[in-house]
Amino acid sequence: MLNVLIPLIWCILSVIGGNMHKVPKVKLGIDVLLEEKLDLIRGKRVGLIANQTSVNSKLESTIDLLYRHPDVELVALFAPEHGIRGELPAGTKVRDYIDEITGLPVYSLYGDRMKPTKEMLKNIDILIFDIQDVGSRAYTYVYTMELAMEAAHDAGIEFMVLDRPNPLGGINVEGTLPEIRDDRFPAYNVLPIVHGMTIGELALYFNDVLNIGVKLIVVPMKGWSRDMLWEDTGLEWVLTSPHIPTPDAALCYAGTGLLGEIKNLSEGVGYTKPFEIVGAPWIDATSLADELNSRNLPGVYFRPIHYKPFYFRYVGEVCEGVELHLTDKHAFKPVATAIHILEAINKLYPGRLDFEHSSGFNWAVGGTYLVDAIMAGKSASEILKEWYALPEARERLATFMRLRERYLLY
Repeated sequence: MLNVLIPLIWCILSVIGGNMHKVPKVKLGIDVLLEEKLDLIRGKRVGLIANQTSVNSKLESTIDLLYRHPDVELVALFAPEHGIRGELPAGTKVRDYIDEITGLPVYSLYGDRMKPTKEMLKNIDILIFDIQDVGSRAYTYVYTMELAMEAAHDAGIEFMVLDRPNPLGGINVEGTLPEIRDDRFPAYNVLPIVHGMTIGELALYFNDVLNIGVKLIVVPMKGWSRDMLWEDTGLEWVLTSPHIPTPDAALCYAGTGLLGEIKNLSEGVGYTKPFEIVGAPWIDATSLADELNSRNLPGVYFRPIHYKPFYFRYVGEVCEGVELHLTDKHAFKPVATAIHILEAINKLYPGRLDFEHSSGFNWAVGGTYLVDAIMAGKSASEILKEWYALPEARERLATFMRLRERYLLY
């Protein structure tokens, strides 16, 4: 009898323990809104900027939750890059259409139009943004939010942000503010590569620093702290775009996503682990792994890998390179790691990196200094030291860090 009971008890305890483990430690902005602050939108006509990541802590869609709620009048949806359902590849224009599930109009905010028009907002009282960001300046969702804030201000309506965790945490800040300006996206000009802020904190920052002046409401999370990475939250991950399927991909993307702008490097897009791999047909996997591991970079081990991309770059060719295994995610520095990878490749294969046809890399890193320094043969340690010490870069970053403190909610 005991032989039967012991496995049964163990099974029950395992199920209970598993369920307890899955209870999120963090309550998202959408949960707080519906459970505690519904009066903020009750009786108002609501527009919603959303995508597949717009879910509550039970993975229920924000679109469905607001559309079905008896006290909420959801009247329009707005789609960022990748679309409302997240089905579109990076850079693909999003079209306007009627959502089949709700029957609501879906207005594109990525394509020929990047911000809502006054006509779209004329029957809306409050525009809500509820999208999971990945904590990198190179990702477009923060630009969608900032431009929508401008449009809401011009239309004289309220703007609400339902806050979500930064999967990179709220402590690490890397890279400098850009030395080049991008007039399309004002938010680009006031952020380092890794900013360590939540989407709600960014909205507060943009509203003041960019002089938007919209009537802004941020619904904070509960239970989130700045030292939390994604796995610390207890929340399930929903891919933020087709090539960010996991929190590890998001963490690596902040660094290796920069390398994907170099036309003759593969950053794993087109294979099974996007942004966790860097390689090319002309690289020797063992040599690169040995070189990088000799540097003892914090929180990462480089394993030699051979792979053949299914699509995108180097389709059908065998690439060799390294897979990033994150051994200490809190210690891992994605931008510094990416610079070490680039410099190591240039050291092993001088002149092979195609910077000439990779203008997107300069946009992603914010200027030409990194390319010039790598081409000059400087070590990664020298590059990082000099980059942060450049007078204008140092001043801009110091200003950002000082201003950033005013808008931190956690």
